[in-house]
Amino acid sequence: MTNGEVLDIMRSAIVVALKIGGPILILSMVVGVFISIIQAATQIHEQTITFVPKVLLIVFVCLVCGPWMLETLQDFLYQVFGLMI
Repeated sequence: MTNGEVLDIMRSAIVVALKIGGPILILSMVVGVFISIIQAATQIHEQTITFVPKVLLIVFVCLVCGPWMLETLQDFLYQVFGLMI
């Protein structure tokens, strides 16, 4: 295996990680900013107000996008295992 092939695998791994983790991170950040704006407007600064909606959103996104995430990860692993043969 050459250095170029290893770099291609690492690049693919980073792209897959961004595809899988990106939607969850972006949506939780948007919800966090929205709730922070509401907290600043109402001057209620309770930590659990931001925690609970983020957890519920992450669970919902994992339920909705879980099959796609699993399929993406499987495709990448099949590609990596195929290079081992």
